[in-house]
Amino acid sequence: MIPPMLAKLMSLLLLGIVRFLTGSQARWYGCPPKAEQRIYFANHQSHADMVLIWAALPEELRSITRPIAAKDYWTKTPFRQWITTAVFNAVYVDRQATPARPPAPAAPVAPDVGSVIDAMSTPPSDADTATAGGPDPSPEAPPRAPTPEELRTALPESDPLAPLVRALESGDSIVIFPEGTRGHGDEPQPFKSGLFKLAQMFPQVVLVPAWINNVQRVMPKGEVVPVPILCSVTFGTPIALESGEERRPFLDRARRAVIALREV
Repeated sequence: MIPPMLAKLMSLLLLGIVRFLTGSQARWYGCPPKAEQRIYFANHQSHADMVLIWAALPEELRSITRPIAAKDYWTKTPFRQWITTAVFNAVYVDRQATPARPPAPAAPVAPDVGSVIDAMSTPPSDADTATAGGPDPSPEAPPRAPTPEELRTALPESDPLAPLVRALESGDSIVIFPEGTRGHGDEPQPFKSGLFKLAQMFPQVVLVPAWINNVQRVMPKGEVVPVPILCSVTFGTPIALESGEERRPFLDRARRAVIALREV
């Protein structure tokens, strides 16, 4: 077992290297660096995104914030796995995992004679009475929306969001990249549904958009030697899931909040 002191020393060494190479400037444009539970969501252009945001956060926030790391990449070697576990305290996400599918519906079964007789002897319903010219049926109450606790309980352990849910339930803040994969254009790709689901499950957690600038030039795809380039992370005004807001409008609004920080 590697002693915690070594992890602390490695943390300080990495912090110095990252800030030397990138400047790692944090710009708190829409909110202060407050020690509250948050979900930071940002554009994704490089594997170094996780490291840059980690380095940009002040120490009191780094200790309570866990970046999301692609399990297939960051556990490829023992050293990468140790760095992400002992230094970054990252949450591994399996990009190859697929949510469990609901069981297929059972084939229809013909009713037995007894059930047919019971149905024939059942008193007429409100709908039957209305059809026959009687009073209108009583209006049905709309279905109740599941609570955040029910949504979390119903999430299968095999779902890719399960490790993030556990981290948030323990009180940690997290850093996620809603595109799901690295983009190569000037703007983020459409956001996937994970951010929306987390906002439903944890309405009390503050959602903070962030724009990462220039990090793709520090570590271009396929390169192993970083290039010194001034980078920055701009943190914007928090957003919240509105009552009754649908998935796609919310995700589009969250994406626009990230893009707007590019011009700040």
